Amino acid sequence: MFITLLKKELFVELRNKEVILSMLAFGLTVLLIFSFSLSGNPKINHEMAPGLFWTLVVLSSSLGLHRLFGQEKDFDAFASLLSAPIDRGTLFLAKWISGFLFLFLIEILIVLPFFLFLGLSQPMSYFPGIGIVMLGNLGIVAVGVIVSGMAMRAKMSAVLLPVLLFPLLTPLLIACVKATTGWYHLIPFSNWQFWVLIMATYVVIFGLAGYVFFEHITEE
Repeated sequence: MFITLLKKELFVELRNKEVILSMLAFGLTVLLIFSFSLSGNPKINHEMAPGLFWTLVVLSSSLGLHRLFGQEKDFDAFASLLSAPIDRGTLFLAKWISGFLFLFLIEILIVLPFFLFLGLSQPMSYFPGIGIVMLGNLGIVAVGVIVSGMAMRAKMSAVLLPVLLFPLLTPLLIACVKATTGWYHLIPFSNWQFWVLIMATYVVIFGLAGYVFFEHITEE
């Protein structure tokens, strides 16, 4: 059932490309603002790069997270989905993984312009950075699916989502920035492994919370 729900999420998005295109366009716009606003000093950009990257990610993800339940809300189909004989936790997992895939795809498309526009040097190794990004994405989307499910039926859901989302994501984003800084600036892992553990803890807590309590979150 999980595979079926995940295929449904991916098929709907690949058919209309609403989430991907809106996130990509917004991300590139924010990146252009960053590139024109900064001084152009490579040293300053190098120091600010981790914070700028995660600011870009969380702002772009807010659009995609709002649209995770967009199809069901627009066509009033969420009640029919909930009436199907499926576990609500499985529905959460499908939304979580699909949102993670969409966000990771946007980051792949935007990472090269990010380095080019800001004049950043290439990292020595990409693999630790990819791991940090994937872990951060899992945490962001887990929180986002929970908040989006809560705000879906509100009249001002587009306003309510960031109001609830950003405060909950603040500790995770701090850990993401610290871990990315340690990797990008070639600081020994022992000096920033604490932040990676915080990220992993965030993923586990909100992943389990979403799986267990999604039935209550989506109640009328």
